[in-house]
Amino acid sequence: MTLTIGIVGLPNVGKSTLFNALTKNNVLAANYPFATIEPNIGVVGVPDPRLAALAAIHGSARQLPATVSFVDIAGIVRGASEGEGLGNKFLANIRESDAICQVIRAFRDPNVVHVDGEVSPKSDIETINTELILADLQTIEKALPRLEKESRLVKDKSKTSIVTDVARAQELLESGTTLYAGAAVAGIDLDDLRELHLLTAKPFLYVFNVDEDELGDEGFKIEMRSLVAPAEAIFLDAKVEAELAELPDDEALELLQSLGVEESGLDQLAHVGFRTLGLQTYLTAGPKESRAWTIPVGATAPQAAGVIHTDFQKGFIKAEVVSFGELVEAGSMAEAKARVKVRIEGKDYVMQDGDVVEFRFNV
Repeated sequence: MTLTIGIVGLPNVGKSTLFNALTKNNVLAANYPFATIEPNIGVVGVPDPRLAALAAIHGSARQLPATVSFVDIAGIVRGASEGEGLGNKFLANIRESDAICQVIRAFRDPNVVHVDGEVSPKSDIETINTELILADLQTIEKALPRLEKESRLVKDKSKTSIVTDVARAQELLESGTTLYAGAAVAGIDLDDLRELHLLTAKPFLYVFNVDEDELGDEGFKIEMRSLVAPAEAIFLDAKVEAELAELPDDEALELLQSLGVEESGLDQLAHVGFRTLGLQTYLTAGPKESRAWTIPVGATAPQAAGVIHTDFQKGFIKAEVVSFGELVEAGSMAEAKARVKVRIEGKDYVMQDGDVVEFRFNV
């Protein structure tokens, strides 16, 4: 499974510069609205230093990290839900995303125009949320009559539950609250809304594109976090991230440390995306490759095996499991087995982040 994050924001907030840095692509990043016409899609590896250690132990020929897909769409402006700018056409491109990353301009550069005339993170967040809410209301207004009719005809309790939750969602959205922020308090089961692919039901991440001197300003960060809580906020300078993407690892780390940070904003974004969606990774290793596989927190061993191939899940027999830390400490799989650190786990085993696994199956 691959995590997909849709990137949204007003025009000229640095979305495409950020996307370029993420994917090391040369996507057009221009100082005027709608520089991005078609959606840009890039697949990015999630940084995982454990893979290098596993590759060293097993003599792996290559390392394959877990991945995140990013979808960068045209900048959203006021009225997008009604067709302003490039409108709903581009909102549709992120309906299948697992999460939405809103890029917010906090940098001040008189040479880069702000579509609303002034730099105001709070106002920008409100504009984007409003447009996403209005788009969801349009979706619900079209779907609710159909759902109500199906509920009456089928007389199915599950259909009735869906209608109730969709009606509650409509009320919440009309109050100006996103579903991600307010569903729990309103008693809405987001699973009942899944078929509608509502934008504001997705988990939100917030990236503040800041000036370089604000990267170490904790007071500013506290103020910005308060605007988006309980969602997580990431702070980066998109121009610095673009520079980091072009540097060797050791020089990139040196530049980060000179700015008072240990991890690039892009690495933070990938890790926060995993946490927000309740994902984790387990590891496999051998002479051909060391690899990280993405699974939900709470996945069982057969479910984890199914991520590699459905036959692995169907014919699951057992899993040989050792924690990454214990394997590294032992220095080899043979020594880990000699120390009785390798466990035989069955169908009920719940996977842990960093498990190094070999599956046994029969098909």
